[in-house]
Amino acid sequence: MKIYSWNVNGIRAVLKKNEFQPFLATHQPDVLCLQETKAERSQIEIDLPGYREYWNSAVKKGYSGTAIITKQEPMNVTNGFPGDFANFYALIDSMQRDSATEGRVMTAEYEKFFVVTVYTPNAKEDLSRLELRYKAWDPAFLAYVVYLQKKKPVIFCGDLNVAHTELDLANPKSNVGKKGFTREEREGFQKMVDAGFVDTFRLFTKDKGHYSWWSHFANSRSRNIGWRIDYVLVSGALSASVKSAAIHTNIMGSDHCPVSVTLG
Repeated sequence: MKIYSWNVNGIRAVLKKNEFQPFLATHQPDVLCLQETKAERSQIEIDLPGYREYWNSAVKKGYSGTAIITKQEPMNVTNGFPGDFANFYALIDSMQRDSATEGRVMTAEYEKFFVVTVYTPNAKEDLSRLELRYKAWDPAFLAYVVYLQKKKPVIFCGDLNVAHTELDLANPKSNVGKKGFTREEREGFQKMVDAGFVDTFRLFTKDKGHYSWWSHFANSRSRNIGWRIDYVLVSGALSASVKSAAIHTNIMGSDHCPVSVTLG
């Protein structure tokens, strides 16, 4: 089973560039998790024969949003966190923006596992959303996947907006304390690992130089001056089933590229 994750940074833009359909035809994922779709389903024209589609758009138009496109019909699909998680963790930032209304989480339940796609809030250049990340979002998301795991194993993937270690970005020293590489964000990721979730890419690739996002400035992508902030993590019980994990840097259309795992 091939599971892909891609922050498309606007599904309409990727479709306009004619990058999405060729990617789908070539890679034929069994499950494709999207982040930052920035659109309602009614706003796009796309034909996906053989796939079922599920969309979770933000209340704010043209912002955030996730989707799951899948060959196999899930047993159940849930948008967002359960109400008790959202209420307990108070997912509202200092500017009163409610991240629970931004279409950032979707869950598809299959017979043997859950697949969760997540678009983690960006801490912002001024770190105005760092407190939300550290005190609310990251704890809520971890609690949610641990809750799901009590029923069956979990695969969660998406743009987690953090480089976990110095191996995961080209210039770690100059980015310490900046968004995506603060102590708080890295700690949030580490807590997921400590809880038993496995960063699948690191099962196969231990070195640096492998990134999934590049700035638009200074030809960063062609120079491979990037960050690995897109991940697929699995419950420890599934790690032996992961046969490969990849970052598809040749897929264009977004400032992110897809990442994937193959389960056997």
